[in-house]
Amino acid sequence: MIQSEKNNSSRREFLKQSGRAAAVTTILAGAAPKVFAGEDNTIRMALVGCGGRGTGAVVNALSVQNGPIELVAMADVVQKNLTGKYNNLSQINSIQEKIAVPEDQKFVGFDAFKKAMDCLRPGDVVILATPPGFRWVHYTYAIEKGLNVFMEKPVTVDGPTSLRMLEINKLAIAKNLKVAVGLMCRHCKARQELFERIQDGEIGDISMLRAYRMAGPTGSAAVGPAPKGESELLYQIAHFHGFLWLSGGAVSDFLIHNIDESCWMKNAWPVNAMAIGGRHYRGTDVDQNFDVYSMEYTFEDGTKLFVDGRTVPGCHGEFASYAHGSKGVAVISSAAHAPAKSRIYNGHNLVKANQTWAYPQPESSPYQLEWDDLIAAIRNDEPYNEVERGTMASLVTSMGRMAAHTGQIITLDEMLNCEHEFAPNIDKLAMDSPSPLPANEEGKYPIPYPGLVKNREYT
Repeated sequence: MIQSEKNNSSRREFLKQSGRAAAVTTILAGAAPKVFAGEDNTIRMALVGCGGRGTGAVVNALSVQNGPIELVAMADVVQKNLTGKYNNLSQINSIQEKIAVPEDQKFVGFDAFKKAMDCLRPGDVVILATPPGFRWVHYTYAIEKGLNVFMEKPVTVDGPTSLRMLEINKLAIAKNLKVAVGLMCRHCKARQELFERIQDGEIGDISMLRAYRMAGPTGSAAVGPAPKGESELLYQIAHFHGFLWLSGGAVSDFLIHNIDESCWMKNAWPVNAMAIGGRHYRGTDVDQNFDVYSMEYTFEDGTKLFVDGRTVPGCHGEFASYAHGSKGVAVISSAAHAPAKSRIYNGHNLVKANQTWAYPQPESSPYQLEWDDLIAAIRNDEPYNEVERGTMASLVTSMGRMAAHTGQIITLDEMLNCEHEFAPNIDKLAMDSPSPLPANEEGKYPIPYPGLVKNREYT
């Protein structure tokens, strides 16, 4: 069989497997040898990627009230990141006694992730919180070491890495490793009850879904020129939201939760996407993002999901997701990611008089619940692997991005069949390596030109 036929076969299998992941996980986990934390019952953790999300995950992990757990190793490519986050964590009263990272277990560099994981025992936990372009590299080593994993979303940034993550994950399932993906909305009790109510027909047949994340400039999505003399590679990593090879761009990082929770309520993944977008007020910015994205996803039954994202200051803000049915409307979320404040209305006029159900307040934090669930699965040796779902959410989000950046309708199969990989040699990067995305003579980087530039390299 020629290589292209093999690729097409594997991609078709990917789509089939995404629908039966839970069954496969259960079967293989039951046949695989059990993996526990060390005999002293303390789960030890290593943090790979000392940014805000990584340290937030540490706080949640060390706050789990289910047996002893401690942080023993940290890794980053920048010394000041590691030092700063270690100092911050050490000053949090509730977890101080669980921070046990000696100086010789703080590692810096592109190989630091291996050194940090080498400090753990099989059955311990590694937190993978670097830019997602590196996710498959670090996950491969974690599986080799027999470690349970918490990985931040998204888990992939393009078609080839999505297929790779699926293939890598087969070994994690066979080894009975517990793997969580930071799509914490799936662990939200309010959304879980809403999902059951929607599936039971409380809003009737879903006819449309819509989601919004519209605010001012977010994170490092808008990136100015690198200071003279600074490493281009490290500068891009520090501002990873602005570069497609590292993060998939603002769409992949900021809109994935709204897309994922909407697809969850529909209980399906869309088969294609059409989108528009543009850049505004950019000045000297050099990132690859649009400031506005408007995406129309279509499910197999023809139902639409509309997703609007905007990072322009001074405009109307909204951060919410909705499901419209033949009987009424479900508010999936309406106050950012947490609390969800999920509720249901008769008809389509969202006024108090029409409200038929609302999840009681206050809600538990889904950021904490996802860690409670992971640690419980480890201690109880229950099947637990969210990589298939995390990969699909990442892939669908990338499909919307590609549709906006090319100006074309992109199908899920086309997204998978797109052979361009943003950074195929990312596993070979070192501190003195050039960036996979070098600036041109003007210090700028390729940006999307929908309809004019259809090269997938820029999408």
